[in-house]
Amino acid sequence: MNTDSNATASQEIVDFLQYLTVEKRYSKHTLSGYQHELHKFQQYFKRNLLETRSHDVTLYIGHLRQKGLQPKSIARAVSALRSFFTYWQRQGKLKNNPAAIARVPKAKRKLPKVLDTDQASRLFDKEPGSAIEKRDRAMLELFYGSGLRLMELTNLNIGDIDLQSGFVRVMGKGNKARNVPLGHHCLDALRAWLDESGECLADRPVFLGRGNQRISPRTIQSRLKKIATEQLADNSLHPHMLRHSFATHMLESSGDLRAIQELLGHSDIATTQVYTHLDFQHLAKVYDAAHPRSGLIADEAEKKKLP
Repeated sequence: MNTDSNATASQEIVDFLQYLTVEKRYSKHTLSGYQHELHKFQQYFKRNLLETRSHDVTLYIGHLRQKGLQPKSIARAVSALRSFFTYWQRQGKLKNNPAAIARVPKAKRKLPKVLDTDQASRLFDKEPGSAIEKRDRAMLELFYGSGLRLMELTNLNIGDIDLQSGFVRVMGKGNKARNVPLGHHCLDALRAWLDESGECLADRPVFLGRGNQRISPRTIQSRLKKIATEQLADNSLHPHMLRHSFATHMLESSGDLRAIQELLGHSDIATTQVYTHLDFQHLAKVYDAAHPRSGLIADEAEKKKLP
């Protein structure tokens, strides 16, 4: 939490952020976001925040729209207000949450960009030779093979990985832990990297950068772009694209949305449902495998028939 910004924040904001820090154990990044949104509202409202009424929130939304903010940014601001007022309602300082029924402009939901299976396969065409290449291969396997987020991978320690059982313990958003399976390619890549990287103490970071320190998110992003440039002739690859690709390809193969929700660490299945999009190429394959008029002979259709 940024104490410099808190110098001008109301006591209600300070107390709320302290609650998020101590009780909810939110990350510094999340706390900074809440602090920023609440501070903006305080500057706009210019009164005791516990005097806020529903129409004040409505006027504030209009103010943000006039400033040209995108629907996603407005929704983030209103979400921070809802959480803030919910806290003080539970403390008995408010009868109602003035942001509870606030209507925010709807954003067009963008489908995540994903690699197709051929592109994903080509990322792994080059056999790693140097220690850095072995490290990068292990990171690729965790992103695409297990669907990890960038910070989840960055924060991994050796003690989080069980090479025997084939699982990695991941600390996700909101400090929620989950166990994620590791495929045999990923296990091989991790073993190859750990054999190169020196003493394997339980509290040592899995992935090391310069000076044998924990690798930075920026370095990981840079390495992925380098690999994609070499293997795909495209430098637009980023960690979340690999996570999206993992989820999409898993869903296309299994159709098990609940399982993918668990693997990704989504608290709400509505977040996972974005991966239910299918491209036309995949739909054509499903049609060819399942429809009696597809032109395939009966036994081939039977073999490929979806459950």
